Amino acid sequence: MAKKAYEAKAEELLTPIAQAQGVEIYDVEYVKEGTNWYLRAYIDKPEGVNIQDCEAVSRALSDVLDAEDFIEDAYILEVSSPGLGRTLKKDRHLEKSLGKEVEVKTYRPIDKSKEFSGILKTYDIGSITITVGEKEMVFQRSDVALIKLALDF
Repeated sequence: MAKKAYEAKAEELLTPIAQAQGVEIYDVEYVKEGTNWYLRAYIDKPEGVNIQDCEAVSRALSDVLDAEDFIEDAYILEVSSPGLGRTLKKDRHLEKSLGKEVEVKTYRPIDKSKEFSGILKTYDIGSITITVGEKEMVFQRSDVALIKLALDF
């Protein structure tokens, strides 16, 4: 099974657990860092998740993953909040973030820069538009390495 298939299967198994715990699935990722593999489930709810939410979901998901045993490699399971500066990977993430300040990083320089901050105005299948001051900037999705919520401090 490939990485994406592991993520999809884990999200499928997580769905009823998340519903039962009153949280939503923000993202699931299966990544290798150093010599270790990690299966990370990010959960959220309108008022934010707490440690008890993460613990309850982690215990239930761990039991289901042990029973299904579909991941061949040894891995570490982590369940957490996506955090304040969350990465916006999916259209549903972008939809919830319309009108909010975001940071966009591009693969190659645009106007001699690879990092931009502005208000997320629109998005579609091929592009993302932010407002920087009075100016609109349109980025092709294929040029965007990362888009995340900006941290306000």
